[in-house]
Amino acid sequence: MNRNASSMRKKGGPPPVPRLGRNKSGAARGLHSIRFLDAKTAGKEGDAWKGVEKRFGQFAIDGRLPREKFGVCVGMGDSNEFAGELFDALARRKKINAENGITKEELKEFWEDVSNQDLDARLHIFFDMCDKNGDGLLSEDEVKEVLVMSASANKLANFKKHAATYAASIMEELDPDNRGYIEMWQLETLLKGMASSNTKKVDTQLNERTQSLARTMIPSQYRDPVSKFFSEGGEKIQENWKRIWVLILWILANIALFAWKFDEFTKSPNFKIMGYCVCMAKGAAETLKLNMALILFPVCRRTLTVLRETFLGKAIPFDDNINFHKLIALAIVIGTFIHVFFHMTCNFVRLVTCQKSLFMAILGPAFNYKQPTYGDIVMTIPGITGVIMVILMAFAFTLATHSFRRNVIKLPEPFDRMAGFNSFWYAHHLLVIVYICLILHGFFLVFPKVWYKRTTWMYLVVPLLLYSGERLFTINDHKYRVNIIKAVIYTGNVLALYMSKPPGFKYKSGMYIFVKCLDISVFEWHPFSITSAPGDDYLSVHIRTLGDWTSELRDRFAQVCDPQAPTKAKKGNLGRMETRGNNKNVDIENRPGGLVRMVSRAESRGGGLMRMETRAENRAGGLVRMETRANNANVNVDVDNDPAQLIFPKILIKGPYGAPAQNYKKYDILLLVGLGIGATPMISIIKDLLNHIKPESKSKPTATANAGDPNAKKYPDRAYFYWVTREQGSFEWFKGVMDDIADHDHNHVIEMHNYLTSVYEEGDARSALIARVQSLQHAKNGVDVVSESRIRTHFARPNWKKVFTHLSITHKNSRIGVFYCGSPTLTKPLRNLCQEFTVNSTTRFHFHKENF
Repeated sequence: MNRNASSMRKKGGPPPVPRLGRNKSGAARGLHSIRFLDAKTAGKEGDAWKGVEKRFGQFAIDGRLPREKFGVCVGMGDSNEFAGELFDALARRKKINAENGITKEELKEFWEDVSNQDLDARLHIFFDMCDKNGDGLLSEDEVKEVLVMSASANKLANFKKHAATYAASIMEELDPDNRGYIEMWQLETLLKGMASSNTKKVDTQLNERTQSLARTMIPSQYRDPVSKFFSEGGEKIQENWKRIWVLILWILANIALFAWKFDEFTKSPNFKIMGYCVCMAKGAAETLKLNMALILFPVCRRTLTVLRETFLGKAIPFDDNINFHKLIALAIVIGTFIHVFFHMTCNFVRLVTCQKSLFMAILGPAFNYKQPTYGDIVMTIPGITGVIMVILMAFAFTLATHSFRRNVIKLPEPFDRMAGFNSFWYAHHLLVIVYICLILHGFFLVFPKVWYKRTTWMYLVVPLLLYSGERLFTINDHKYRVNIIKAVIYTGNVLALYMSKPPGFKYKSGMYIFVKCLDISVFEWHPFSITSAPGDDYLSVHIRTLGDWTSELRDRFAQVCDPQAPTKAKKGNLGRMETRGNNKNVDIENRPGGLVRMVSRAESRGGGLMRMETRAENRAGGLVRMETRANNANVNVDVDNDPAQLIFPKILIKGPYGAPAQNYKKYDILLLVGLGIGATPMISIIKDLLNHIKPESKSKPTATANAGDPNAKKYPDRAYFYWVTREQGSFEWFKGVMDDIADHDHNHVIEMHNYLTSVYEEGDARSALIARVQSLQHAKNGVDVVSESRIRTHFARPNWKKVFTHLSITHKNSRIGVFYCGSPTLTKPLRNLCQEFTVNSTTRFHFHKENF
């Protein structure tokens, strides 16, 4: 009989099983779980209840707490549906009529139950949540309802759609006799399986902690505060010596220039009138000349890309170019303030108020023997250009701050357009005017000098020529119009572009390119990490829509992806849209459960449109596998004359440009960490490693074969990739890569760990059944129910301390390159762990990061 009739058969089943008092079950003893509150919420017993009591006073109506406020009151506010079912189960257990809410005393009883340290008691509560009619038996429908509820609490939309299938799988596992129900002990058995695996993990972790304790015994040089200070200081110097020497050189150069110019003007006739004010203003001006020249070097991307591969890359931290750019900008702000302050408040005032006889004797020839007013000085060429520079730099620097550039600050109309990347980008181009004014400001001096003593142009000539030459070089020679092979729009607002690879275009994994869409703007270039591998015959980028330009780009490709057919998927239900340059006619499939696939093909022969295929897929809860291989059709055609490309937005690229991740081959072991869309540069590295270990690449030289060749480039021996994301749909972006790892990496060179932070950690009642379903399905067909790939997904966030402990034990005396790409959230913790484990173990961790 069909399992959907289980509830019918259940009514004729055996009578309810009486609740017997028992000792802790095997599951409860092995299970660190079936807890309804996390440690942060539960806290200390008395303190936690005080918080609940306080919230009761806020949400209670006439002294009774309604069901819909129970979750937020006990600290489960982000799982209201689950909290509501827990509320009902507790009310049934206490035989309380809770239709009109519960009193504070009843809430106290509920709280004591959910925070009970007796794991067996919590297991009973969980069973009662599933057993809604209280007969002591669970039907397939009741299991399904709990799975749906758990999926909602963990934001697993695709899991929710498959809840019926997973419920049937659980019943098949626990009800082999097809009775249509399971009992308490069977649910306990289900969770016991998870408990036994957890116990193994605990034993492994205990063993690691024991080894870690032996490893981290405090060395003698760290036992007293003084030696500890010097030892840790030495380690930090060793870790940051490149940054340190560059910063020291830069600071000394600024100090030397300031002191030189300060001393020069103490001997100048102007000193007799303006005193030390002119010395301060001129000293600051000299540092401004240097810094206005240096600030251009860190943004010469192509030059840095070349230099990082030379011997200079071993001594200069080219990966910190943007940080150095920001530091120089700060020095410019400080120098400008000092220069303007002493001129406006002191020097100009003293010139205007100086005794006429003294002024004429010393400065008369410079002003044609006419003592100027304050306005006369401001209206000189240096005065006018100075005012223009201050205004433009203040405007550009303000829009470059994080709050404006990332659109954090919300301005009222019409000033709302002042925030965002576009404003930052265009405002920075105003600095061209600033440099013109700076040259004029330094050439037409108030106190004339011979031309070779007007040094501003000397500082600027080389940087300006280098920067201008690079811009002209990239504009004319290194921008490519590319053919769109495939465009895919995924859930989570991610656009994947697969493009033809221009002839002679060479890059390394970890590099990035600039992308321009001529249909949106003829000026804007935006950087994106390359997600294809150097050995692939196509280029790919994955673009997260976070701003106005990326949103517009996604919308334009969405118009191409949207099939113009009578049957269309409704907005909001589309899981994936895909456009290819393929062939032929129109095909629409409708399957039970809604639109599964819609394909629109067009073909015109005899010189017209050669091939066009548009797909919109929204399978019933399933994610469609994204193929990592490009369709080679029409890859090398003339883009401008290809009719099939006319429908696509016009895309140009330039690059590639260097990034920290491109140096991954220098290390024995890799630890790759990607946060959300920050996985993109890591995916390129993983693809490169996959291409290296795939069977078809066996003919290529391997790392082992190259061992005797000093010029051969060695691949890392092992790579650990941790991808942390908060959306289940994110796994579809690189699902093909994950499957390729499972298919081809037989020697386990690549170890991939996916973490979904929207799911509660293992042991939480809200994710308990999800974790067990995951184990069952993975054991049965090798597919993970969360990512729908063959790589198993972990819940919550990684324990980075354990990750580093494991690496330091497993790979002793190795150099591990730690590459992180994502928001700045993890930068400091990962850097600190690298320093800590480098000090306390024989393993050396080298940290590199890219923030967005």
